[in-house]
Amino acid sequence: MANTSYFAGLVGGIKSLCNGLSVTFRELWTPKVTERYPENRKENHIPERFRGTLVMPHNEKNEHKCIGCGICQMQCPNGTIKVVTEMVETADGKKKKQLVRYEYDHGCCMYCMLCTRACPQGAIEFSNEYEGSVFDRKVLVKVLNHPGSKCVEKPARPAVAKPAAPAATPAAAAPAAGNEAKAKAEKLVAAAKKAEENAAAARAAANEAKVAAEANPGDAALQEALAQAEAKAVKLETAAKTFAQKAAEAVEAAK
Repeated sequence: MANTSYFAGLVGGIKSLCNGLSVTFRELWTPKVTERYPENRKENHIPERFRGTLVMPHNEKNEHKCIGCGICQMQCPNGTIKVVTEMVETADGKKKKQLVRYEYDHGCCMYCMLCTRACPQGAIEFSNEYEGSVFDRKVLVKVLNHPGSKCVEKPARPAVAKPAAPAATPAAAAPAAGNEAKAKAEKLVAAAKKAEENAAAARAAANEAKVAAEANPGDAALQEALAQAEAKAVKLETAAKTFAQKAAEAVEAAK
């Protein structure tokens, strides 16, 4: 029995050795392909969905789509984005928020795309630029909005004269109030749904940060990022619960 086991192991070892040598000799005669980087930069094919660095596209008039709402900054789990805004007065006397500086720290970015997915205007996106090696980390802090740039102005809607509404009778006033309550309830339900989506995205980011922090328990930066992501997730989850409660009350009142 012992001899049988010995010879079986010997045959298995020889078979494994032959398999390895066959792969080695096959690759020995395979034609070699050498990428001559960086000479072949122009010929390199980078996939469209490759996440290289965050950019803010500008048109030929040096205009961008960012309205300075700060949602991307709130969604970022690493504090990579910093949005600086100011309030300005428009020609018609109204107050409007305006982007002053959009900072992006490429060295802290984890390429999760939570910022681009949350942006309501589609003002930012990831390019497929892959060369990010530098000697000084300060160079990785970039300002994405160009000097002198501004937000794209939306065309003003033409004023439409509204016909005078007939005086509502007491019988017609009740249905009108009911419709208004239903419309308000629908808006609150939509807002609650959006808040739940934001809370779910923040919780997913916090879970990713937790996995990274657990894999590197000695990394203080990852531990700090985990704490910030967890705090943001809790904050958004609390807001989602508040919206859900208000929506439920509004739906009940509209019945």
